[in-house]
Amino acid sequence: IGTGRITGSDGMEVEPAYGILKSGDYIEAFNGKPMNTKEDLIRAVSESGGQDCVLQVRREGEDVDISLKPVQGADGQYKLGAWVRDDTQGIGTITYVDMNGRFGALGHGISDSDTGDLVESSEGALYSTEIMGIEKGTMGKPGLLSGVIYYGPQSHMGDIEKNTNEGIFGTVNQQFKKQISGEPMEIACRQDVKQGPAYIRSNISGELKDYAIEIQKVDYNSGHKNKSMVIKVTDPELLELTGGIVQGMSGSPIIQDGKLAGAVTHVFVQDASRGYGILIENMMEH
Repeated sequence: IGTGRITGSDGMEVEPAYGILKSGDYIEAFNGKPMNTKEDLIRAVSESGGQDCVLQVRREGEDVDISLKPVQGADGQYKLGAWVRDDTQGIGTITYVDMNGRFGALGHGISDSDTGDLVESSEGALYSTEIMGIEKGTMGKPGLLSGVIYYGPQSHMGDIEKNTNEGIFGTVNQQFKKQISGEPMEIACRQDVKQGPAYIRSNISGELKDYAIEIQKVDYNSGHKNKSMVIKVTDPELLELTGGIVQGMSGSPIIQDGKLAGAVTHVFVQDASRGYGILIENMMEH
């Protein structure tokens, strides 16, 4: 996710990976040995003894070999001077589960918080979360949900198979299916979604409720599918609770005329009561 300076064993500052490794690179192997975790990489660099090494890197879809020489730091450890991350997590909302247990969530992809790029992931898991607090959105500063994610087997609700610009997708497990209540809902075709009143469904208050919104604009051919609707929260209760749309509400279903029309995806930074949504057809293409 970036490069950094190292104070060498001689007290001089160096940045060995600068201009060689780039933000967004995926390190797949070190001297031919596959790297799956940060610990794998730390161990391999440490065992290199400062010898020149070759990193197999995936960069913008291409595989490239990069030569790099680890540097011994003041603490005696060998280092590349690269910041790396091997997983990510966050709070969001499930939009739908179909009859086969396939789910769609978020309505946008999971991006790296440092590079802003869509994260390429090998796998992921779905967990239940408990919302502990809501920070209201104000002009220029989006609000957010803070909560606790329980990573135990009891909270494991399914598996994420795909991270895309239109949402995350996968399969829920029996534990999740047991909690589903209510009747199945029809899908709105893109041409059926129109300007006018609608609802977003959320359990942000601790119970599942529908909150009134207005669909202000529908763009059927938007280049950014996850911004194909502009919505405005009009519900006094939700405005009082959150100030409008907050981070963590991404994926909240948008319901119009009793049909699932789409999902909330983004908040307008300058106006927390307004934001973007995605048409449900664009999610279901996955």
